[in-house]
Amino acid sequence: MNIEWEKYLDKAVAKLELWVEEAVLVLPNIVTGLLVFVVFFMFARVLKNLIARALSRFSSYTQLNLLISGVVSFVVIGLGLIIALEIMQLGKAVLSLLAGVGVVGLALGFAFQDIAANFMSGMLILMRRPFRVGEIVESNDFFGTIEGISLRNTRLKTWTGQLVLIPNKEVYQNPLTNYSQTRERRVDLPVGVSYGDDLEKVERVTLEAVRSIDERDKSRDVELFYEGFGDSSINFMLRFWAPSVEQKSYLGAKHAAVKAIKRAFDENDVTIPFPIRTLDFGIKGGQTLAEVLKGHNLGGRGSQTGHEKSR
Repeated sequence: MNIEWEKYLDKAVAKLELWVEEAVLVLPNIVTGLLVFVVFFMFARVLKNLIARALSRFSSYTQLNLLISGVVSFVVIGLGLIIALEIMQLGKAVLSLLAGVGVVGLALGFAFQDIAANFMSGMLILMRRPFRVGEIVESNDFFGTIEGISLRNTRLKTWTGQLVLIPNKEVYQNPLTNYSQTRERRVDLPVGVSYGDDLEKVERVTLEAVRSIDERDKSRDVELFYEGFGDSSINFMLRFWAPSVEQKSYLGAKHAAVKAIKRAFDENDVTIPFPIRTLDFGIKGGQTLAEVLKGHNLGGRGSQTGHEKSR
């Protein structure tokens, strides 16, 4: 038994000596690989700061600048890791690492495709700049001013004071109206007058009333177009331009126009008709109004008797 234990002990010692010899032979490669990785890591941090500073001179979007510099830093660190593993003679580990990264990346791509879509849309929005912070836009049935743009969503403040977070994918893929980009905004005001009014007079009175207000862009003329015959009125569209694209200025121009038109119509006997509905009880196959009232016991003495009975 002692002889067998001595054999096993000798084999174990020989194995340990072999490992130590191999470790001593590989130790320079391990040290060199670690030094190379540390150098790449430090270089990546310095390069990240340099790129961020350089981009800040050309772009005011801090988040996009940090994203680009961070991606470059990550690539440099990854390259340093691969070179370090090769120096350590761990080529199989490199292949396994790359394969694992590919599989994990594919799985994450399917799991977080919405997040990735919002991320890429945010980058495109920041680069193409279809709108800027403070501009008035309408997107996905929300109307207000842009409060901020991140890589995941766009923050829009509505006119009622609510802050809406719209995913960047929805902003980028759907139609968007930017009211601030053209620096001009038109007021379209629908109006109706009665069939008994003189349309030439209506046009003259309306144009004079709106031209007299100060809350409009007086460098552009007021326009009036008759559009059609309504149920109880002849309808026209009045068009003029607000002095600025701001919502308060736009609403102020419309407010002043409505007051001026109403005052001018009252002074010139122009009628804005109420909706009129005619009920015809004498159509063929139907009953006259008298027959309907009589059938419901609502006419004359019958109505009074029914009322007294109910009391």
